[in-house]
Amino acid sequence: MEILVIGAGVGGLAVARELLAAGHRVRVYEQAPARRTGGKAVLIWSNGTAVLHDLGITLDGAGNRIDRIDALTSDGRLRTGQNIAHTADRFGFETKAIARRDLLERLADGLPDDLVHYGKTCERMTQDGDRVTATFDDGSTATGDLLIGADGHHSIVRRHLWGEGTVHPATFGTWQGLSPIDIDLTGTHRHLMITGREGACGLMPAGDGLLQWWFDVRWSPADPHPATPLTDLRNRFGHWASPVPEVLAAATDDDLEFFGHHWNKVRRVWGEGRITLLGDAAHTMPPTLGQGANQTLEDAWVLARELVKDDTDPSSRLRAYEKTRYPQISRVSRMAKRNPANWRIPPLIGRLFPETSQTTLLARFSNRLTTPTPRPADDQPPPPHAQPTTEGPSAGRTSRRQG
Repeated sequence: MEILVIGAGVGGLAVARELLAAGHRVRVYEQAPARRTGGKAVLIWSNGTAVLHDLGITLDGAGNRIDRIDALTSDGRLRTGQNIAHTADRFGFETKAIARRDLLERLADGLPDDLVHYGKTCERMTQDGDRVTATFDDGSTATGDLLIGADGHHSIVRRHLWGEGTVHPATFGTWQGLSPIDIDLTGTHRHLMITGREGACGLMPAGDGLLQWWFDVRWSPADPHPATPLTDLRNRFGHWASPVPEVLAAATDDDLEFFGHHWNKVRRVWGEGRITLLGDAAHTMPPTLGQGANQTLEDAWVLARELVKDDTDPSSRLRAYEKTRYPQISRVSRMAKRNPANWRIPPLIGRLFPETSQTTLLARFSNRLTTPTPRPADDQPPPPHAQPTTEGPSAGRTSRRQG
C-alpha cells in the first residue's frame, strides 16, 4: 500500500520505519523546514526501548541509563525511592534519558533521503473511495491508500476528524532546559523528582555531561509569561535544598523553553475511513507518567502489525489498531491527567513502606499499564513490555512533546 504520514516527529519516523520494513510505500510530510533539533530530553522506558529494538535501533552510546527515581521534599528529605533497574533484568530493556534530537537522528538513520518532505503544512484531506488526498498550504497534493496523522497535539488531522475544542489545557506548565550543568547528579543514573508548595522540579541526567531539568508551575493559557522567567524561577525555587539552587545558578535564559500542558479524552474510534491518528494527535496527555513518547512508539508498533494482516479492506485494519490500543492508552491518559504529583503533598508512603515493598508494588502497578508478554524466542521480534511508572511524585517525565 501507499501510505501518507503527516508529521516527522518520533511517531512519524517510527511508523515510517515499521511500514517500510513491511514493504509499504511511505511518504512523510512535515511542516518544519528541516528536522527539528529542539525538545530537550526524552525518557524512554523499557516498553519504548523494546519497540526501538524491534525497529533495529539501539540507544547504545547515546543518552544515559536511569536506574532509580527518588522523590524528595523541597528541604531535601527522601520521600520515596523506586528502583527501576529491575525492569532491565526482567524484560531485557533499559530505561534511558536521551536528547530528543539524538533520538530523532537514530530514527532517521538509514531511511531514504527523499522520504520526508519538509516545509509541507497539511491544510485539509479528502477521501474518495479507496484513496485519500492531503492538500498542503502551497497548493500541492499527495494521494495514497491510507493517511496517518502523527502531527502532535496541534494536529490538523485530528481537527479534520474530530473538529475544534477537543484538546483542553491542563493545570500546569513546564519551564525546562537541557544544559551542561556540572553537579554530582549529572554523572549518575539517578533521576530526582522534588515537590513543594511552590511547584515541582525534575532533574534527570541525559548523558554527555547534560542535565535535563524542569520546573512545573500552575498555568492557564490566559497567564502571561514573566518578563524574566529565570529570575522568577530563582525567586520561587531558589531556597529549596541542594542541588536546586546550583542548577538555577548554572542555567541561562538561552536554555529555557516553556510548554503549557494539555489533554484530550481518548476516543474508542480515532479515525474515519482510511485515516487514523498516532501519538499525541490521538492522546495528548500531561507528562506526569513519562509515557508520551513511549505510548507513541507502541502505537507505531501495533499499527504496523495490523497493516501486515491480509484484509481486503485496509480501513478495517485501522479500526482494529484503534480498538487494540484504546484500553491501554485510555488508562494511561486518565492516570496522567489525575496524577497528583505536582500539586499535593503526597502521603507518607516512604515511611509506611520500605523500598523493597515499593519496588514490588511498582512492578504490579506496571502491569496495569502494559500487559506483560512472555519474552519471544531469539528469532522473533520483541513486543513492547511493561514499564515502571507510578501515581505519585516519583513518576518520570516524558519528552516535552514539542518534537
